Amino acid sequence: MPQIPEKIHELTVGQLSARSGAAVSALHFYESKGLISSRRTSGNQRRYSRDALRRVAFVRAAQRVGIPLATIRDALAELPEERTPDRDDWARLSRAWRGELDERIKQLGRLRDHLTDCIGCGCLSLENCVLSNPDDVFGEQLTGSRLLPERRRAGDGT
Repeated sequence: MPQIPEKIHELTVGQLSARSGAAVSALHFYESKGLISSRRTSGNQRRYSRDALRRVAFVRAAQRVGIPLATIRDALAELPEERTPDRDDWARLSRAWRGELDERIKQLGRLRDHLTDCIGCGCLSLENCVLSNPDDVFGEQLTGSRLLPERRRAGDGT
């Protein structure tokens, strides 16, 4: 892994990729989503500040535990410009994300437990299928077999 001398304060996209382990295309994607930022040289080349390394590590760690990119972007937006997430930031954010992750784990457990039933049945019945209609959510909201709410009819205000 190439070392970056302390006196270098900016990284090329190739250097950032090599140091972070993220593909160049992933870095461009992260930048397009507002997770990291760069400046452009007079030759229109990207240059990343050194704090981008920690931001990329933060993004990748959060992604590995299933946090959506939009949620990660919102978390990073709370930090002052040029400040990287530290241990306290991670602790605060992980506490906030814990409930969301617990709910996903519960949903995955339910999916795992009922997957065999679905494969054996094959019907994907909206009335009975725990995969298409978990906890009969649609039955609570609508009657009949409609999945989409009715559209408002023009002119009648409903």
